[in-house]
Amino acid sequence: MLDPSKGNPINILIVEDNPGDVRLIIEALREFKVANRLHSVEDGEEATDYLYKRGRFTAVPRPDLILLDLNLPRKDGREVLAEIKADADLCNIPVVILTSSQAEQDILKSYNLHANCYITKPVDLDQFMAVIKSIEEFWLTVVKLP
Repeated sequence: MLDPSKGNPINILIVEDNPGDVRLIIEALREFKVANRLHSVEDGEEATDYLYKRGRFTAVPRPDLILLDLNLPRKDGREVLAEIKADADLCNIPVVILTSSQAEQDILKSYNLHANCYITKPVDLDQFMAVIKSIEEFWLTVVKLP
């Protein structure tokens, strides 16, 4: 089990196609006091290549936490989530859905696919930063990660 209080860095995979959102997430996560290593991919196919260490991702670390957007090019975030949670080697990685969708069907489907939580991205910059900080505080200081 990881213990960030002992200086073990947490590997966070950001799966997000919007470069502006990626920048904001990275900026917010870098300000936090828990050591973390941030990795990002911009579509669902890259996400699965990363997780299965294929192609240019052969030497990447296993993520301890995944921030996953639902509306991704090439392979939808719902498909990525389903693959993660169906794989015995990946299913225990916490997946936080971080998306602009507020659709009840997306929320239900994500939880039915065993997402660990569902968060709608705020449009306001300050609220967006506060949400990222609360994700980090909860998942990196309160929760014990496998």
